[in-house]
Amino acid sequence: MVDFNTIQAFLRTSVRTWRECQMVGPFLASFSRRSPNPYLNYAIPEDGAVPSDADIRALIGAYRDRGLAPRLEYIPDLAPAVEPALLRAGFSPEGRLALMDFPHAVGGERPVPSGFELIAPSTDVELLSVRIVQHEAYGAPEPPGPSDIESLRHALEASGGAVLAQTAPGAVPAGAGEYSPPFAGVTEITSVGVRTEYRRRGLAAAMTDWLIRQTREHDIPHAFLMANAAEARIYARVGFVTHGQVLHIRTHP
Repeated sequence: MVDFNTIQAFLRTSVRTWRECQMVGPFLASFSRRSPNPYLNYAIPEDGAVPSDADIRALIGAYRDRGLAPRLEYIPDLAPAVEPALLRAGFSPEGRLALMDFPHAVGGERPVPSGFELIAPSTDVELLSVRIVQHEAYGAPEPPGPSDIESLRHALEASGGAVLAQTAPGAVPAGAGEYSPPFAGVTEITSVGVRTEYRRRGLAAAMTDWLIRQTREHDIPHAFLMANAAEARIYARVGFVTHGQVLHIRTHP
């Protein structure tokens, strides 16, 4: 099992690498350089943080000044005083995601569902297909464009990985997923999504298994992910185990 402190340190390193960041009291506030998507704009409290009312007002202001919803994603066990303070300030929980890791050796390879193939995307067309699938699967408000290709290629060049599921024959994009560039031997399996018409065929599980194998082949020993209840059941079948939770909590612009 990867300990909570290591995962939280990974998340802080990730947002510092890929986003504009500033410290606001005991909060690391991150802002996407390209998108107002709330899942790319959020704060992480310091471990053991005990924020004052003034700290929270400053955090709210930092996001509202940019036209964004004040929002946090973090492991609540590492900062138990934060959620009560946020609730008093008018924040509401969005969700409590299962924090899962993959503590096992990789076993037998999971078969790819009939009629599909999994590839490692590399061309601009394939990278755009990854983002198109993910935007559709997660209901992103804006279509992907050249900057999305650039960001994905940058992640791959930094030792991250991606998978594209497509029909065989036909090469129609059906599903996609990624693992983040590693830090201290840890990576996050993220953005695994399947287009609506191709769901319930085992693609998500096959892609996750494929990604895990890639992390092991590239000597990344620890992989974790965050999942809602339905997703957690899929990942459990692959071999992930729930060890805690991640809190998503926000107020409104």
